[in-house]
Amino acid sequence: MLHRLLRSLMAVTATCLLLACESSPISPDTVRTATSTATTIPGDREPRVVFVISQGLFFDVAGVPQPLPMHGEFQLLINGRTEFGPGQPGFLGGRWWVDLNRDGIQNHGDHFFFSPLLSPGRKTP
Repeated sequence: MLHRLLRSLMAVTATCLLLACESSPISPDTVRTATSTATTIPGDREPRVVFVISQGLFFDVAGVPQPLPMHGEFQLLINGRTEFGPGQPGFLGGRWWVDLNRDGIQNHGDHFFFSPLLSPGRKTP
């Protein structure tokens, strides 16, 4: 399971790097993402809506995100998108990691927080 999680994390990170280097906007018909639809809480880094790539569903987040210390497992969240959602192996119940310094490693330069997803998910933001 750890091997699968690491492989998925590497795939998501590679996708993020490719998208970050692209200068033109991405068409919603080209890539299934929530980049343009995830709304950010003013003054914070956490989205109010998370798109689960493997499920193709949008989920609202519950309440105000709570900062966490960098202890334990965290699920990578990139521009309001993540690979795994509720009911799937790899979903960590709302323990998120945002790679602020874009080095692909969980460290003190990043943001860690708890914000559970509200089920059910939906096809539109």
